[in-house]
Amino acid sequence: MRNEYAADRGLSEPDLAADWPTQFGRWLADAVAAGLPEPNAMVLGTADATGRPSGRTVLLKEYDPQGFVFFTNHSSRKGVELAANPWASLVFPWFAMQRQVVVTGRVEHVDRAGTEAYFATRPRGSQLGAWASTQSEVVPDRAALEEAYRAAEQRFPAGTPVPAPPHWGGFLVRPQTVEFWQGRAGRLHDRLRFRGVEGGGWAVERLAP
Repeated sequence: MRNEYAADRGLSEPDLAADWPTQFGRWLADAVAAGLPEPNAMVLGTADATGRPSGRTVLLKEYDPQGFVFFTNHSSRKGVELAANPWASLVFPWFAMQRQVVVTGRVEHVDRAGTEAYFATRPRGSQLGAWASTQSEVVPDRAALEEAYRAAEQRFPAGTPVPAPPHWGGFLVRPQTVEFWQGRAGRLHDRLRFRGVEGGGWAVERLAP
């Protein structure tokens, strides 16, 4: 299976924004305008203390010059791995536009106030699900999961607020590199990377495809 990339697309240094947040914002807006499903979906790569990797898709909820934010159960596999090895990669796979954004960086917790503020905006069903799910743990069957959800409904009856669980919160990926990848014909893709330099600031580098 092979798809040839468009010859009329590209990413040159003069077209690149002065900083990665601006460039990312442009491409994310393009993905939204193009109608891509869940354009904020990103593949999160983590590794445990021994270096064994794992990956999954999560949703970007915020970004700014500090980095990229997602929320999850801290007791999940990714949460446990990030506690042991606080480094991660992110990939935004915008295949329909022949684009990717690849991020690497160190990870830290979002403060509790930020977690609670975001949790309050979630649909009630998602809030209850965060209490019901012992994420990444083995469960005996679907019925056990549904029973845990019903227990959460009883604990927080309709009309009462659902607080953020103590085991649930946000992670901030502080990037050390942010690469913008644009497919080109003949597999001569454009890869422009912002790389953090000692003392602050960013260097822009072109990578061979």
